[in-house]
Amino acid sequence: MAEIIVPELGESISEGTITKWFVKEGDSVNQGDVLLELETDKVNIEISADNSGVVSRIAKQDGDVVLVGEAIGSIGEAAGGASAPAAPAAKATAAPAAPAAAAPSAPVSEGVINASPAARKRAREQGIDLTQPQAGQAPAVATPVSSAPLSQAAPAAVSKDVKPTERKRMSRRRVTIANRLVEAQRTAAMLTTFNEVDMTAILDLRKRRKQAFFEKNDVNLGFMSFFTKAVVGALKAFPLLNAEIDGEEIVTKKFYDIGIAVSAKEGLVVPVVRDADRMSFAEIEKSIVDLAGKARSNTLSIADLQGGSFTITNGGVFGSLLSTPILNAPQVGILGMHKIQIRPVAIDDVRMENRPMMYLALSYDHRIVDGSEAVRFLVTVKTLLEDPESLLLEG
Repeated sequence: MAEIIVPELGESISEGTITKWFVKEGDSVNQGDVLLELETDKVNIEISADNSGVVSRIAKQDGDVVLVGEAIGSIGEAAGGASAPAAPAAKATAAPAAPAAAAPSAPVSEGVINASPAARKRAREQGIDLTQPQAGQAPAVATPVSSAPLSQAAPAAVSKDVKPTERKRMSRRRVTIANRLVEAQRTAAMLTTFNEVDMTAILDLRKRRKQAFFEKNDVNLGFMSFFTKAVVGALKAFPLLNAEIDGEEIVTKKFYDIGIAVSAKEGLVVPVVRDADRMSFAEIEKSIVDLAGKARSNTLSIADLQGGSFTITNGGVFGSLLSTPILNAPQVGILGMHKIQIRPVAIDDVRMENRPMMYLALSYDHRIVDGSEAVRFLVTVKTLLEDPESLLLEG
């Protein structure tokens, strides 16, 4: 017999929640068959059978929290039939429950013990012997004592005002997201500075080159590659935005792993584009498409999510015009993109034009990033985006 063990789940992950068993006791399985799915703080992981046989025991159920290294079931040899006795045993322990519930709480002759002082006084006045259950009016005297408590009748009176609700347990990932966001706000001196970028040049460039770009690279030329390149350029100019705090030390990162926030079914995840400074526009676009697809199909690996030196989030895809993004700790900077909105813009003292404008938001940790540095970082991002040809040429 082989035990089903929770495997190592990745760095800093010590437990998970069983989301679903795909087998039940008595099922035959082959080596490599998926037995169950675990939800961790970061990703969902499938656990497969290490050997063939019959599932003889399932010790943990859907929704249970399990630890790395814990035995959560076992697989026996196919001919052993070890799982057969399990069902009768469960029925045997449950069977006595029905008779126990039907047993009277006390003999009928002892029911008067619970008579109230007022009932006893009234019985004495009327000459009724409460020790005799057959006495003519005795049941009527004892009835108030044996009736349902007043508290049971109360809900019926207020039920008209109770509004319908639904209670649902938060997923492990949602709990983790909630805790991390609260922790980021609690530990960081977070501020947000804003600017706006004229997207005219980028839209024009994409219109002129998108077909040739797709034919050459088999991927669309999107906005994220421009923003990723602009962020990398600004991080090189202002390296404290590419750092983190470790105790009383500042750790400045000499690499540019850019997290791209993606909305998935179970909540926001931030897969990382590695070494974005060394990648071409096409490579960045392909990497983002791949990571976003994994996020939506729930197939991201732990490695896809670890690390990251700076994050970009795009609320504009949902129609957000302006927001203040929360830091992705321990990072000290996050850039928020927003909806492209046609707005009148002053070209000079006398001319106005309608331009495709986007608000940018930079949230940063004021503990190590000064306000002037944050503002200049965002201005650099704006300047690079408004001259996208330079981004393409510099690569």
